[in-house]
Amino acid sequence: MNQDFLKDLNKEQLQAVLQKDGPMIILAGAGSGKTRVLTYKVIYLIAESISPFNILMVTFTNKAAKEMKERMQKFFKKSGEEVFEFPSISTFHALCAKILRIDGEKIGIPKNFLIYDSQDQKDAIKEAFNLLGLSIKEYKPSSTLATISQAKNELIDETKYPSFARGHFQEIVSKVYLLYQKILKENGALDFDDLILKTVELLKQNPEVLEKYQNKFQYILVDEYQDTNHAQYLLTKMLSAKWNNICVVGDFSQSIYSFRGADFLNLSKFKEDFKNTKTFSLSQNYRSTQKILDGASSVISKNNGHPVLKLWTENKMGEDIIVFEAINEQMEAEFIVNSIEKIKYDNPNLNFYDFAVLYRTNAQSRALEEIFIHRSLPYILIGGTRFYERKEIKDVLAYLKVISNPKDKVSLKRLEKLGKGKFTKFLDFQKTLEGKDVNNQTSISIMEDVLRATDYLLMYDEKDDEDLGRLENIKELKSVAVSFPNLGEFLENVSLIEQEYIPDHIKDENGKKDAISLMTLHAAKGLEFPIVFMVGMEEGLFPHSRSMMDKNELEEERRLCYVGMTRAREKLFLTYSRKRLFFGQKTSNIVSRFILELPEITLQKSLNQMTNDIPEYL
Repeated sequence: MNQDFLKDLNKEQLQAVLQKDGPMIILAGAGSGKTRVLTYKVIYLIAESISPFNILMVTFTNKAAKEMKERMQKFFKKSGEEVFEFPSISTFHALCAKILRIDGEKIGIPKNFLIYDSQDQKDAIKEAFNLLGLSIKEYKPSSTLATISQAKNELIDETKYPSFARGHFQEIVSKVYLLYQKILKENGALDFDDLILKTVELLKQNPEVLEKYQNKFQYILVDEYQDTNHAQYLLTKMLSAKWNNICVVGDFSQSIYSFRGADFLNLSKFKEDFKNTKTFSLSQNYRSTQKILDGASSVISKNNGHPVLKLWTENKMGEDIIVFEAINEQMEAEFIVNSIEKIKYDNPNLNFYDFAVLYRTNAQSRALEEIFIHRSLPYILIGGTRFYERKEIKDVLAYLKVISNPKDKVSLKRLEKLGKGKFTKFLDFQKTLEGKDVNNQTSISIMEDVLRATDYLLMYDEKDDEDLGRLENIKELKSVAVSFPNLGEFLENVSLIEQEYIPDHIKDENGKKDAISLMTLHAAKGLEFPIVFMVGMEEGLFPHSRSMMDKNELEEERRLCYVGMTRAREKLFLTYSRKRLFFGQKTSNIVSRFILELPEITLQKSLNQMTNDIPEYL
C-alpha cells in the first residue's frame, strides 16, 4: 500500500502513527487531530501487512465508532485500495456483547440473552423491592441501581458485595443486588454493566477463551482512555497481555465523568502495568485560535493532580475572549440573543447551528429557552428535554392546573398516575382550598404547599445525579412562580411559552437542522462550534457548590471549564450575573474563579469596564 497518506500528519502525529509495536500512550489535547491519528494508525498497521482481523479499536460511543469506520471507508475508497475486511471497531459494551453471545454459555449465559435498558433495570429493581418488602419511598430504586452499577464497575458481583457493604443503606443494597441478579438470570437478561463484568468473569475462568481473543486481537487501540473505569481497564489489560501491542489515547485534562466511575489515573496506572510504555504528546491544536487556547490553558494549568498539555496552534491569534457581566439572568440571556443576532447580521454566511450555549446544570436552560422563544430564534437541546416538557415540571404544573381549574381532567389523569398515595394526599389538600380564592395566594406559596402536602419531592434522592437534576428543575420552576405571583398569570405565561415554541425542523440547504445548540458542559464534550457562549460563570454555579470543599471535585470542575472553552473555534463569550433569580431565590453572586484565572491579554475588556458597557449591548 502506498504510504503517501502519512504526509497529512504533523511531526507529533507521525511519530505516534509510526510506532507500530509495544504499549504506548498518546496524550491528545483538545482539537489535536486525535481521530485522524487513530484512523491513520489503523491504516498504517494494515499497510504494514497486519491483518484487519487482528486489529481491535474500542471507543466509548457508537457515534465515535461510526465516525472511525466512515473515515476508513472514505480513505480506502479514495486511495483505490481494496480492503475485503475491516478491523473490529466497536464500543466496550458492543464488544463484550459479541464475546458473550459466542462464548457466554461457558459461564451460564444463554446465546439469546436480553440486554436490559434503564427502564427494564428499574422494573427489575422494583420487583426485588416488592419481594423484599422494601418501601420505594424509603430506599430509592434509582439510588440502589446507581450503587449496584458502581459495584459492577469495580468488578464486585452480588456474592462479593455483602463483604464490602458499609452502613445501613449498603446493607439493604446487598440484599437487593442478590435478588436483582436472580431476576435478571430468570429472565435470561444482562444489564449494560453486566456485559463487561461477565466478559471479565468469562476470560478469568476460561484461559482458552482468553487466549482465543488474545490471538485474534493482536493490536488493540482504545480511545478516550481517561474515561475508562476499573472493569474496562482490566478488560483491555487482559486482552492485550499476550502481545502487549496496545495503544491508548487520552487526555487527563478532559476527564469529566468521575460520577460514572471514570478514573483518569488509569492513564498513570497503565505505565506501571505495561513496562517500556512509550508516550507521545499531541499538543498542536487545529480547532481554536491562540487566544482561546491561552485562556483555556491558563485555567487548566491551576490543576496539579495530573499532567497538563500546553496546547499551541498555527491558527491566527484571533479575537479576545469576551467576558460579560449582567445585572440579572434576563439581561444575561438578552445579551446572548443580541450577540447572536449581531454576529449573524455582520456575517451572513453563518448559520444558527454555528452557535452553542453551554451551562453547568440543566435547570439553567429555562431562562435561555424563554428568551429564545420570545425572540423567535430556533434552538435545540442536545442530550436534554425542553424545560416545560420535563416530566417533573409537567407533574408540578398538573397540580397547579387542577388547583386553578378543578375540571381539568387531563391534568387529573396525570396526577392519578403518580400513585394512589400521592393522589389521595392531593385530594385532601384540595379540600382545604374549598371556598378560598387561590388568586389571593401567591403562585410560589401554593406550589410549595402542594409539594409539601403530597410529598412529591420525596420521589427524588439528592444523592442520585439524575434525581438531583430533577429537583433543580423544580427549584427553577419556583423562579418563574416568583416572577408571576398570580397563579392564573403564571399558568398563562407557561402556556404561552409552550405555544410559541419554534419547531427545530428548519434546515439549511444541506438538510442540516439550522438551530442554536443548548446543552450542558458535559454534553458538549467531543463537539465544536465557531461561536460558543458559556453562561452562569459564578462561584457556586460553576464551579458547582457541591465541589467547593473537595480538591478532586474542584479539579474536575476546572477540567469541565477547559472542555467548554476548547469547544470554541473562533469566538468565546463567558457571561455571569451579579444577581440571579435561581431556584426561586434571589442571590448575589461572585464571579467564577475560572474567569479571574484568565490572563488579561486574552480578554477584550476588564471586568469593571464591562459593567459600564452593558447598555451598549442591549
